[in-house]
Order: sequence, then structure tokens, then C-alpha cells
Amino acid sequence: MKTYRLSAAGRRNVLVLLVAALLIWVFALWSFASTLRISYNPLRFWPSLQESLAQGLSVGQVAPALLMLVLIVATPLLIWALLAEWAAAYTPTPDGLRFESLGVRVICPWDRVRAVQPVDADADEPFDELLLDTDASAQIAHPVARFLHRQAWGSYRLPIYPGLEERDELLAAIRGALEAASHARRAPSPA
Repeated sequence: MKTYRLSAAGRRNVLVLLVAALLIWVFALWSFASTLRISYNPLRFWPSLQESLAQGLSVGQVAPALLMLVLIVATPLLIWALLAEWAAAYTPTPDGLRFESLGVRVICPWDRVRAVQPVDADADEPFDELLLDTDASAQIAHPVARFLHRQAWGSYRLPIYPGLEERDELLAAIRGALEAASHARRAPSPA
């Protein structure tokens, strides 16, 4: 059984996106503190926040602070999704597609995969996903990894990342297994 992982070019792309996400997160942290005039020092955080609120906040402070707060919360989720892409491994087996990444271990049985579909047909890089009949994330043992996976992809989808090495071969293997599973379901059972 062959395992498919990101290619060197795919890893470079993910690395560039990780660096950009980290820079955005650092900027959001800095901008949030400077906009509200607060300190991240653990001994000064609450007093500085109370002082800032006591002085009153203008719309010019609240709107950017809320935007930065959204970035502060959302960017770590993006970073996890990028790290999950970095570590992704797909192994087609006779029973189904095995996907592993950052504590996520999922087996998608061929008879539970509805389709393989492109996410965005107009994208520069092909990006596909498996549509599943059952909640594959229920197989993830660790609750945090399960939550993060569901946040990134939902319960009934599994990504097939664009930067995979020999990606077309993997998709052909998946489509072949799905076709064989479809024929097996339609075949009459011996009496």
C-alpha cells in the first residue's frame, strides 16, 4: 500500500502560508494592544484593560480592536489547518482511504464515500474533497483534534490537498476503488 504525502513544492507553499499567518497573528496581537492601550504583562493586563475601559472607547478603537480580536482567535485555527496539511498522509487500502495527520486518524470506507469533487474548479491549483455518508471525525480519539478537524473541514468531508506528490495517481486509485465498491453494491447476491 502506497502512502501519499505533500511534495517538496507543496511543503514550500505551506511553509510560506505558515509564515504569513504567523506574521498576521503577531500584527493582530500588537495592534489589539496598541489600539486599546493595554499591556500583555500578566501583572498589568487586567489593570490596563480596566483603565482603558474606564476612559471610554471610541468607535475608532472598538472596530479595529474587534477585527484584531477575530484575527487573534481565527489565525491559530488557520495555523493548525496548515500544519495538518503539512503532515497529511493518504493510504488507499482495500477497506477504504486511511488519512492521518496531527493526531487525526480516519478510515473512510469505500462504501461510505459518496463522491470525489473539486472544491473550486477555477482555482490555480486543483483541490478536491471526499464527500462522506458518515461522520468520519467521530473516529478521532482526541477531542481537541476532533474539534479542530471539524472546524477546518466539517464532519462529512475530507480534503485531498493540492500539493500532494503523485496526486493524480491517488485520485485515480480513489475513483477506481469507488467504482469497484459501486459495482459490488449493485451486483446481485448469490442465493
